[in-house]
Amino acid sequence: MFGRAPKKSDNTKYYEILGVPNTASQDDLKKAYKKAAIKNHPDKGGDPEKFKELAHAYEVLSDPEKREIYDQYGEDALKEGMGGGSGMHDPFDIFQSFFGGSPFGGGGSSRGRRQRRGEDAAHPLKVSLEDLYLGTTKKIPLSRNVLCSKCNGKGSKSGASMKCSGCQGTGMKVTVRQLGPGMLQQLQHPCNECKGTGETINDKDRCSQCKGEKVVLEKKVLEVHVEKGMQNGQQITFHGEADEAPDTITGDVVVVLQQREHPKFKRKGDDLFVEHSLGLTEALCGFQFILSHLDDRHLLIKSQPGEVVKPDSTKAINDEGMPMHGRPFMKGKLYIHFKVDFPESLTPEQVKALEAVLPPKPSLQLSDMELEECEETTLQDVNMEEEMRRKQAQRQEAYDEEDEEMHGGAQRVQCAQQ
Repeated sequence: MFGRAPKKSDNTKYYEILGVPNTASQDDLKKAYKKAAIKNHPDKGGDPEKFKELAHAYEVLSDPEKREIYDQYGEDALKEGMGGGSGMHDPFDIFQSFFGGSPFGGGGSSRGRRQRRGEDAAHPLKVSLEDLYLGTTKKIPLSRNVLCSKCNGKGSKSGASMKCSGCQGTGMKVTVRQLGPGMLQQLQHPCNECKGTGETINDKDRCSQCKGEKVVLEKKVLEVHVEKGMQNGQQITFHGEADEAPDTITGDVVVVLQQREHPKFKRKGDDLFVEHSLGLTEALCGFQFILSHLDDRHLLIKSQPGEVVKPDSTKAINDEGMPMHGRPFMKGKLYIHFKVDFPESLTPEQVKALEAVLPPKPSLQLSDMELEECEETTLQDVNMEEEMRRKQAQRQEAYDEEDEEMHGGAQRVQCAQQ
């Protein structure tokens, strides 16, 4: 029939691609293709090359004549044209004809990877630290463009459109601007006649609902579930909720959490930090106080008997920090940074009373002669930040004076030489 039998080549590859044995029935092939095609469809983030391979394998094996040739002589025989044509059909056409539309919703064409993707819409959402600790639900009013339901996004009553004469259907226009003699600049911008679509609609044929715009404004409310332990800056995505447009994959609405600053607690990861000031008596003799937590619980914080708290010391309480996102029953630590407020001055009586109970201070015995040889000094209070700013201003002033002298001297030397 064919003159000479063709050389036999690989006849197992297509079965392996679909994951079925070479004895698989047509129903088995359909089930395998359906499962694998949905998994690898580019609209769902699948591998485009794998999607092509699946479509081609199913196209061959679902055709009894091509399958028989493939089983006997392998892939090369099909490439040589023994199956009534070897050209591969569009994998998206095969997918659409198989499912009768897109299984991902929305109907219509499933040529997602050929369409451009619409832009995502970012929405900041202000939340308190309490919201992130307890979890909450917030509502965001949303206005977006959706395809007109009356004309199915065609913009016309008949569904027809014409090529824009202003841009010849490209959607873009080029203007030339002269910058100078022999210098020209080309600028490309969307066509203002068709708004970059490349199409125009007859005025009499315009859809009465969208007025030829193909989209209408829709208002809805998104419920944003803020989970326990979420972080500042964390994103919550609502897929396919951005503006719709013809021949465009709808983008996402991305809600970005923005935590307001808390007057008492600071957060670092899953830990919380709070500052507390103690009086000198509390730091030396013991303390206890009540700390109101983010969930309105009251924690009793107290020192151990005989414990002395040093200034700028930090202590931690386990499992009283932030809930861990995804594991809300586990929490970080609560750190308390202690400041000690010292009295401004003491009376002589208070000094004597303290010296009687505190460890003795080191004594320095000086003779009258040694005291006569010493110069007496006076200590002054200093604000180090102000002191550093003052010194920096002095250095800048000295530098400016030196710079002025150098330039003035150079000018005088130049005048003298002249």
